Amino acid sequence: MFSLKKLYIALSWVFIIAITPIQGFSQDSLINIEDVEFSSGEEATADTLLTDLEGVEFSSGEDTSTAADTAATAPATVNAADGDGDSSSLWGIFLEGLVGGFLAFLMPCIFPMVPLTVSFFTKKSASKLQAVSQALTYGLFIIVIYVALGMLITIAFGPEAMNALSTNGVFNFFFFLMLVFFAASFFGAFEITLPSKFVNKIDSNSDKGGLLGYFFMAASLAVVSFSCTGPIIGTVLVNAAVKGDRLGPAIAMFGFSFALAIPFVLFAMFPALLKSMPKSGGWLNSVKVVLGFLELALALKFLSNVDLAYNWQFLDREVFLALWITIFGLMGLYLIGKIKFSHDSDLKYMSVPRTIIAIIVFSFVVYMIPGMWGAPLKSIAAFLPPIGTQDFDISAGVQAGAGHGPSADATSRKHFSHFHDRATIKGMDPYYDYDEALAAAKAQNKPLLVDFTGWNCVNCRKMEADVWSDPAIKQMINEKFILAELYVDDYDLKLPEAEQYVSETTGKKITSVGRKNTDFQISKFNSNSQPLYAILDNNEELLVPTSGANYDIESYKAYLQSAIDAYNAKK
Repeated sequence: MFSLKKLYIALSWVFIIAITPIQGFSQDSLINIEDVEFSSGEEATADTLLTDLEGVEFSSGEDTSTAADTAATAPATVNAADGDGDSSSLWGIFLEGLVGGFLAFLMPCIFPMVPLTVSFFTKKSASKLQAVSQALTYGLFIIVIYVALGMLITIAFGPEAMNALSTNGVFNFFFFLMLVFFAASFFGAFEITLPSKFVNKIDSNSDKGGLLGYFFMAASLAVVSFSCTGPIIGTVLVNAAVKGDRLGPAIAMFGFSFALAIPFVLFAMFPALLKSMPKSGGWLNSVKVVLGFLELALALKFLSNVDLAYNWQFLDREVFLALWITIFGLMGLYLIGKIKFSHDSDLKYMSVPRTIIAIIVFSFVVYMIPGMWGAPLKSIAAFLPPIGTQDFDISAGVQAGAGHGPSADATSRKHFSHFHDRATIKGMDPYYDYDEALAAAKAQNKPLLVDFTGWNCVNCRKMEADVWSDPAIKQMINEKFILAELYVDDYDLKLPEAEQYVSETTGKKITSVGRKNTDFQISKFNSNSQPLYAILDNNEELLVPTSGANYDIESYKAYLQSAIDAYNAKK
């Protein structure tokens, strides 16, 4: 007989599982994978991967400082983001997990199980209240199991290692292969299954009574449906991991399991709703195939990260767009029944939801086509390779005529040809070496705007597309500041032997420009998040607090103006 006491015990265990792993970690630890060379093929050891960065604060880089905040002065080391940025990032991860859970519910391995599971509770229970209580317990254990999985991911990689994973070529290439593998599974090439002995063992224990029986029932759902949910779980965890939040994987799995548990509890509370559920059929497989196309499109983003970090120049912007146009075009053709996989049933007619989704997909394809000739495509610019990788840009002539491109002597600057050939921003005239930029700021008597950015930084691309592309912001930066763009994840450009050194912060040898910029950001600003904007005077002192991503144009404009006012006040 279910009791409130048992429910209290179960909830207590959820709380213990949720908080225990957090207490054993410090925010000052990081798995340093910068020394892993993608092309060497050497296997990294634990000693290579683990180091301590004492005093360094890591964050998502999503700071939304107001004009009043930015007007204040700050010491030489300022955190780039506050708790609000972390909270918004975790909310985003939770929502991604929630969407993944609802998609998993529509998989052929789970959707048909709902009526069977709900009828088990209703027939076994003496009253409706008992059936609801049992369903709640079942849903609770679904959440416990998946959150525990998320916690294991954090424990395995370390609470702050996720930030480093997002910029490392080895892991990005691994994620690319993994998502292609998941996509092939959804297309029906094979099924991802757990060992049958393990599945049978879990399933046999589900017949036990009490809380233990409900736990194994939830575990049975997790393992039996793994062929369908595994790729979704993997994708959700990858997206959570590369965002760098210490609780990202656990929060993602909480959102995923919460969405998965809701239908079971809801239908147990209102069994009459089962009659309104659509019948299982070929449409469930169509959901899998559509998700396969989405997995394939997402995989290209990770391959693009590797291509940019190691300067392969293989997946340029127009190549990336051509592949996306092809992938989503094929998805649209599949939705209208022009493409069919071996395990698909015949599409006798187009349902209203399917028609609407097909229209959206084809519209998205049409939207992307002008990007092949250099259209900005602001809504997806954060996911595309930089505009500088575009071979043919129809707007280049107009941009050049505007007089905001690189100056005549720009090509003589240090690292100019390496970075500017792949420039992420049109109409800017940046330096790519800090010392050279500082010398120019002193010579021209202007404040120095240091932009710590990265090829793989989605928030950086979004800032450039949504904020820095604004004419007023662009003009202010070009005319009032000396801009230094410091890429933290460029491992292809090696430092001359005479300029290589051992970092006092990490104890590692700095051999590339990317590692030098990372070490500079950590040692001077106590931050390892991108983007980070630091505005300095000619004595290398901060004029205003550092700022992370701020997508409010007026707020960011006020931030720049406050730095100009502070600089003029010091004259």
